[in-house]
Amino acid sequence: MYYFKFNMGEGGVIKMKKKSSISYSNHRFFTRRSILRFLQKAAGMFILAKAAKSDLLAGTEEKLKPRKKRKITTLHDLVAVKGDSPFHLTMRALQELGGIGRFVRKSDVVVVKPNIGWNRSPEFAANTNPEVVAALVTAALQAGAKTVKVFDNTCNSAKMCYHTSGIYDAVKKAGGEIQYVSDWKYIPGEFPPGSAMADWPINRDAVECDCFINVPVAKHHSLTDLTLSIKNLMGVCGGMRGLIHLNIEKKLVELAGFISPDLTIIDAYRILMKNGPSGGNRNDVVEKKTIIASADPVLADSYAATLFNKDPGSIGYIRIGAEKKLGSMDLSSARIKKIKI
Repeated sequence: MYYFKFNMGEGGVIKMKKKSSISYSNHRFFTRRSILRFLQKAAGMFILAKAAKSDLLAGTEEKLKPRKKRKITTLHDLVAVKGDSPFHLTMRALQELGGIGRFVRKSDVVVVKPNIGWNRSPEFAANTNPEVVAALVTAALQAGAKTVKVFDNTCNSAKMCYHTSGIYDAVKKAGGEIQYVSDWKYIPGEFPPGSAMADWPINRDAVECDCFINVPVAKHHSLTDLTLSIKNLMGVCGGMRGLIHLNIEKKLVELAGFISPDLTIIDAYRILMKNGPSGGNRNDVVEKKTIIASADPVLADSYAATLFNKDPGSIGYIRIGAEKKLGSMDLSSARIKKIKI
């Protein structure tokens, strides 16, 4: 008997597993062209299914409204801190922006959204560095947060990803709440009319929190060239996430506008230069020992792109994000503070 197991989160990989009563399995990997053909067919099926569902539920289904971003003034538009300790680099970056108290208030429910998509340990730079995540949890709790929730919709087995990445233990030790995502937490988002993301299921915790902190690792991606903070937001989506890869740049920008992160911290301590997003070869990893912090996700992604010797405008979602006024990619006019500790 054949069945399809989809692993379409960040990498967009499709596997077909052959299975019978005998304990064996074969894996067939498809080309990029065949994946796109399949996605086109799947998109049609998805649209028909969604239309049928809409007719059945006609006005009875709950929808999540876009998250409201707080008005925050920082001492600098962006801070880039370089040094040896990911934990202390993150703490210093927060301090230079004006302190975590500008983002987190007493009794806040805070979401820290790292990349935990892959069953890789930190040295492979496929997931956010656990020390960076621990620093953000620690800082938010010190600022008086009621709780700090940490989660991701992983590509590999969630339990393996959470533990191998080191993030599960780091969050627990820091006093945060590490969550495995559940289907019941995904509610259709009320995107603007005509949005490519219309009614896409979004994790309600990502929308209903008081403060959303986006903390990706900077790395190569086979489809979008780079995966940075805006791309990292795919981890709050449910449903057939592989379909997001169709017209992905536009969808990512609409998603970022819907979530409206309050703070973006980019882990560029180690960056994955090629064979992303999953990596697996240490020779593809370069140590930049840098943490980037900004309230502007487009600006943060633009600066991170330069670490790969990329023009920010060459990355589709950065360019469209700037066009849609989600943020600025003009590094020359931004107030940027670079620090080495």
